[in-house]
Amino acid sequence: MKNRMGRKAGAVTAAFALATLGLAACGGDSDDTSSGDQPTAVDADALEAALEEGGELTYWTWTPSGEAQAEAFTEAYPNVTVNVVNAGTNEEQYTKLQNSITAGSGAPDVAQIEYYAIPQFSLTDSLLDLSQYGFGELEDQYTPGPWSAVTDGDAVYGLPQDSGPMALFYNEEVYKAAGIDEPPTTWDQFVEDAKTIQAWDDSVYITNDAGDSGFTTSMIWQAGGHPFSTTDGTNVTIDFSDEGVQKWTAVWDELVHDDLVSPISSWSNEWYQALNQGKIASLVTGAWMPGNLISGVEDTAGDWRVAPIPSYDGNPANAENGGSAQAVIKQTDNPELAAAFLQWLNNSEESIDIFMESGGFPSTVADLEDEAFLADAPEYFGGQNINEVLAQGASDVLPDWEYLPYQVYANSIFGDTVGKAYTGDTTLDDGLAAWQDSLVEYGNGQGFTVNE
Repeated sequence: MKNRMGRKAGAVTAAFALATLGLAACGGDSDDTSSGDQPTAVDADALEAALEEGGELTYWTWTPSGEAQAEAFTEAYPNVTVNVVNAGTNEEQYTKLQNSITAGSGAPDVAQIEYYAIPQFSLTDSLLDLSQYGFGELEDQYTPGPWSAVTDGDAVYGLPQDSGPMALFYNEEVYKAAGIDEPPTTWDQFVEDAKTIQAWDDSVYITNDAGDSGFTTSMIWQAGGHPFSTTDGTNVTIDFSDEGVQKWTAVWDELVHDDLVSPISSWSNEWYQALNQGKIASLVTGAWMPGNLISGVEDTAGDWRVAPIPSYDGNPANAENGGSAQAVIKQTDNPELAAAFLQWLNNSEESIDIFMESGGFPSTVADLEDEAFLADAPEYFGGQNINEVLAQGASDVLPDWEYLPYQVYANSIFGDTVGKAYTGDTTLDDGLAAWQDSLVEYGNGQGFTVNE
């Protein structure tokens, strides 16, 4: 794929959340934890100068392509050494990262951070604002969902690595065996198809859901909900009674409480077994899913297809599910070199090619529009041009979604609140109300002003 144009060369502990929010509530300790005053206006040429001068960087990532990308970078810039460290995936790394930031030493120069977690680190002034290096000019090169996740006004706190526009991955053979000729285009039809599949074989479910915070927030986003908003850093609004939330709970409560979805947890051995046996007929998830199906669900290879995520009125509407960015930690001793590495990592053709070869789904517009990318037709999916569907899904992502500035903590208590709707008689609305109460109490206790 060389015909691109326009590109410049689970649950955390409450203790971690308390440490993070303690910084947020008091305005952060950034002056103590950084290596000195950061520049406020730096010409982008400083990045090229830093690459020529060289130095040593530490990069924390769990991305499978991380080592290969770093090797390619150091081949291009031999004066730079990049030490790649897998400090644990997502929540495990965040705990270590926050501890290092709080201690004032030991943090990496560049770190992988999922989109939902970026506000917790940017709000505590732990991330370098990359707008001073002209990174704001890169906006048009990324899809809107990932870009909005790494920015706050004019500030740029990272560059998107990948994206996860949602789609319906479905086992066409199971659907047809149950008498369903086409995948559902609306959620009402999805519910009817769930009933049809159960009537055909009560051991088969249209999908699974045991209660997952990331899935829930993505589904609320796709329904047009806006339960979270933050202004002036510490003024937070949480409202799970808005129209979009109610659209989702009305559909999903019926699926859960009528036993129309499997209660199996995603990514468990039981889940992989059910997919291989055709007992779970479809998945509503992010565009990064194909590689996981190909490597982990081999027994049903050739049976799977991809369709747009169903909507509530038949008109396209989508949300992001998952995805990460890379950010420069403000504690770095060499901000220009770290920023230059980050720009190469998530904005150079060579690096993005390496990332995509490992199964990553791009966040860059040029790659999503690339003819070779769109023409990819994996045999696993019956020769379907799946990227055409997935790329369109990225264009249909609804704007203006916000996560809480303490979303990592919020996700950690999801099971104790909303999760109860999956194990008892509590409705999802009741579960969300309990989640809201806990988040309001917690936020106010940490120095936020939380409105409902």
